[in-house]
Order: sequence, then C-alpha cells, then structure tokens
Amino acid sequence: MRNEIERRKLVAVVTLPGADSALPVANALLAGGVTAIELTLRTPAALEGIARIRAALPGMLVGAGTVLTPAQVEAAKAAGARFCVAPGANPRTLAAARAAGVFFAPGVFTPSDIETALEAGCSLLKYFPAASLGLAHLRAMAAPYRHLGVRFMPTGGVSQSNLAATLAEPLVAAVGGSWLATPDLIKAGDFAAIRERARAAAVALRDAHEGGTP
Repeated sequence: MRNEIERRKLVAVVTLPGADSALPVANALLAGGVTAIELTLRTPAALEGIARIRAALPGMLVGAGTVLTPAQVEAAKAAGARFCVAPGANPRTLAAARAAGVFFAPGVFTPSDIETALEAGCSLLKYFPAASLGLAHLRAMAAPYRHLGVRFMPTGGVSQSNLAATLAEPLVAAVGGSWLATPDLIKAGDFAAIRERARAAAVALRDAHEGGTP
C-alpha cells in the first residue's frame, strides 16, 4: 500500500457533506487524473462514501482520514477503506490498525511522534500541519530517522502553487491535497471545477516526473 500511495503521489483529502456527493467527486477527480482519495471521518457520510466509491470505481484508491479511535479503524475497514490516515499518532488506534491489518499513516509533528509511529510499524507518516513550519522543519525533525527509510505525506498547507516543490523533497513520498475538492465546491455541485483542479495537479505531477523530481 505504501508503494501504491507513493506511485500515485497525490491523495485528494475530501470531507463529504452527504454520501450522494461521493461518486460525483470521485469521478471528477478521476477525470482530472487524480486516482487516490481520502474521505475524512468528520461527517457521517464518509463511511457510506467509501463503500460507494470502492464498489463503483476500481480505479480509485480510497481510504479514510481523521481516523481517531480503534472503533473508527474497524468501521473504515468494514466500509472498504484501503488505508487509514490520522492527524496524530494515538498508540491505541495504531495498535488497532496493526491488529486489523489496515495500512495506517499516522500524523507526526515531533520526533516523539515519529518514534511512536515507528514503534507501531508505520513507515509512511502524515506530516501535519505542513503549513505551520514547512519543509525546513520536516528535514530537521526527520534527520535522525532517515536511515530507517521513513517517508512523509505532507498535508495541510499543500496547494497547487507549492505542489511540485513539495514533491521535490526526497523525504516526501506523496502529498495530501485538500484544495482539490473543497467543501464549498462540493456543496455548490461544481464538479467541473474539481475536475479542472485535479487536471492542473496531474499536469504538475507529470511535469515534475519528466523533469527528474520524484
């Protein structure tokens, strides 16, 4: 699963207002070239949305975000989530994910967070909130752990304008993109705008790859 996320490079981070939005959003992202999505468990629609996308769109890698408790790990797995992401590194939730065989990317912002994640067997970590101190903080924080092969998925502060530069950082395996399908666009039903944002991001990813960056 880590290889799958690294290959796709960009995970759209989406909070659904209702489950009926799941397929239109996912289809718009796919049409634009974004093939991974994380539905945050911030609304009741997320689990149903995961199930609908998983059943209808095999080309979309779908996971659950804001997974805070062991119960949510089990619920996300039952809905069909291929991976789970959290803003922090809760040891109980990490243990539950490991027991359930669910790929988990916990959130980290300190060396202690990284060590908690590594202890749980995680090697792809969500760097959150990335906007606070940026890549300089990530490099300094991760320096003692580089030899362990750990890599990061910055989320919260990544945008179209800094997408290529963020992916050019060797520590970065992928990014989480909340700008692609914002709640306002979803509520307005502006799936064309979501498609165009996804398309612009996919072009940036392609250009970065052809230019020799990750």
